[in-house]
Amino acid sequence: MGFFDPLLEQVKVVRKLSPRRLRQLSNEKLSDLIDQEAVRARTRVDALQKRYPSAGPRELSQHLIDSKKGVASLVGGVSGVFGAVTVPLDLVGMLYLQVALLTEVATVFKMPLKSERERQEVIDLLGYANGIGPVQRASPRVLGSVAAMLLAKGGLKSLSKAMPLVAAPISAYLNNQHIQQVGDSAIRHYDGWVHAHEKTKKASGH
Repeated sequence: MGFFDPLLEQVKVVRKLSPRRLRQLSNEKLSDLIDQEAVRARTRVDALQKRYPSAGPRELSQHLIDSKKGVASLVGGVSGVFGAVTVPLDLVGMLYLQVALLTEVATVFKMPLKSERERQEVIDLLGYANGIGPVQRASPRVLGSVAAMLLAKGGLKSLSKAMPLVAAPISAYLNNQHIQQVGDSAIRHYDGWVHAHEKTKKASGH
């Protein structure tokens, strides 16, 4: 234990992305999902820090991004092969990976994720990363509802319909690239938060 193995992490995550589990995840509240992932994130980040003791937050975050990209590619490959039928579950899987990654990056930058405001930041980042914008308090805050909003905006729907077989490597590539973009956005956000917090501490004399 305490050893971060990217391949082992990917296997663990892939096991969670069975159709049955994805249907369960689609009914999860985003705030509850963040709470669950925050506990797992602390374990992953602790193990990662032991493996790369000299790595800073940005490097550690990239290791986490790379691990999620491996899983995202598999998700894209499955959705591409089976076409539009599995697109909703593909989107649920991708959104789950994004929530897990955003939670991990926040943990790397020492964001506790215990307050409603901190959890809302993760939810808003998820919305912005997918072109939805901030997920308002009045909007549906269940993972499946966010996937439905994304599907209504296009998602992978047209690509999978047009090229159900050829789309497999393309969907995998797009998922891979999207995970990197989500991770980069989270790094910029939380790195900025750290610098702002340090300035506030210096200004207050602490």
